[in-house]
Amino acid sequence: MSIFRLKPDPVVGIDIGTTAVKLLELSQVGDKFQVESYAMEPLPENSVEDKDISQLEAVAPAINSVVKRAKPRSQYAAVAVAGRNVITKTITMNSGLSDNEIQEQIEADPASYIGQDIEDIEFDFQMIGPNEKEPDRVDYLLAVCRSETLEVRTNVIELGGLKAKIVDIEKYALENAFKMVVENDPDIDETDTIALVEIGATTTTIIVLGDQKIVYTNEQLFGSKQLIERVVSQYDLSYEEADRAIRNGGLVSDETPLSDYETEILDPFKEDIVDQISLMIKNYNAHSSYGKLAHIFIAGGCAPIPGLIENLNTKLSGHITIVNPFSSMQLAPRVSEKALMRDAPALMIACGLALRTFDEY
Repeated sequence: MSIFRLKPDPVVGIDIGTTAVKLLELSQVGDKFQVESYAMEPLPENSVEDKDISQLEAVAPAINSVVKRAKPRSQYAAVAVAGRNVITKTITMNSGLSDNEIQEQIEADPASYIGQDIEDIEFDFQMIGPNEKEPDRVDYLLAVCRSETLEVRTNVIELGGLKAKIVDIEKYALENAFKMVVENDPDIDETDTIALVEIGATTTTIIVLGDQKIVYTNEQLFGSKQLIERVVSQYDLSYEEADRAIRNGGLVSDETPLSDYETEILDPFKEDIVDQISLMIKNYNAHSSYGKLAHIFIAGGCAPIPGLIENLNTKLSGHITIVNPFSSMQLAPRVSEKALMRDAPALMIACGLALRTFDEY
């Protein structure tokens, strides 16, 4: 699904997160996807705040860095928007209308469909299917975003050395990768109810797939940035130094371990993650009729923290594993399997964006 659509071309997925920029390029070889290239680059503190790019001068060089390191074949990018400047809703229209007719109806009465003036926003829509209560009418997914947000995203992509071809919404990119993972997992039955929990930098998202469609989503303000902030406070490090130490397993640049890092910082943070995910699963069970989850995948940069999956399995008594969107894919010779497997849980959004190359328009 390309929410804010532009003419399709092969694209690389560019995930601009709160703490890092991630690039992923996929191709198709026979009936399999292949990872052609990928790269990640940390971002300075406060470069991206509340899902908004606040410092173009910091983000653009990071994009340029991943482009230079990955050397993707495509010059076009798929990027995502998220946060308070993005609204999605379901609208119902008469059947048989063309895209132009639907657009004209929305533009003629924006208050009814969007709830605001259309001068400072962009919108797009995609058919969902017949309305359950009125089968002769059709439901559409309507996506609305501030024009400024889109302009900043496309501008920073160009400053980084690529051209924006697809602008998606972050949660749909995540869903896209999640569905691909489930479809290619031989251990999952099509009748199973499956969850993906993505621990982002500032938010943790749960997506539940039942009857091969998304049946439940929720988002909570909790993420890996809290771990960085605890390290900054405890050890008087800069944001960049703390992020690097965490990635190195508690080692600072001179290979000196942070004193009591595991017991004072990491273990309590793991407990917080387990409590947060437990609460999200409890809320799902209270508000959904799809029943017990057969499998829970954990995504995000925190997923590989030693002992986290074991703690989650003990607390939730379920089949919980780290997600790997590349388990069914081939790797190009220049892609390091060891590095990719280490970073795989953090590349779900980038993967969902890169998969837009194969969408039907």
